[in-house]
Amino acid sequence: MTKVMNLSSLLYPATVRAHVQLDSKKALFPFVGDLASRSLGLDAGEVSEALLERERLGSTGFGRGIALPHAKMADLTGVRGLFLQLARPIDFQAVDGLPVDLLFVLLSPLDAGADHLKALAGVSRMLRNDNFAERLRGAKSDEALYALLADAETRDAA
Repeated sequence: MTKVMNLSSLLYPATVRAHVQLDSKKALFPFVGDLASRSLGLDAGEVSEALLERERLGSTGFGRGIALPHAKMADLTGVRGLFLQLARPIDFQAVDGLPVDLLFVLLSPLDAGADHLKALAGVSRMLRNDNFAERLRGAKSDEALYALLADAETRDAA
């Protein structure tokens, strides 16, 4: 049995959104910044810019319609996540060329080297499970999506 990422330490109901209406990658980062501002008390512009800066290094779209945008932020006390299920997939310049409809945004403190990498690896491993990704795509509300994500730690991700 594979050890599964404990998502309830990264996500909150306020950081999970279903059926988000965005029409481009360009619109994504301001939306995430605003959500992080409202739910985590971070500066919206700083979050948006940090994610955009990381994305300029190369797409965080890792395939199968999934992306894992991430950045390090000065005003965080721990690793935090935001999850978006998009109403329609958007072009993300992903490695496989497919548009993205599931995004797990990871924000970490500046000094969270190992914790940041562990969270990236754990979330990536979990989202690569095709069964789980399809269940996330089928969630009809923020609450249902959060329940699936929070429950992920109790199932075998292998």
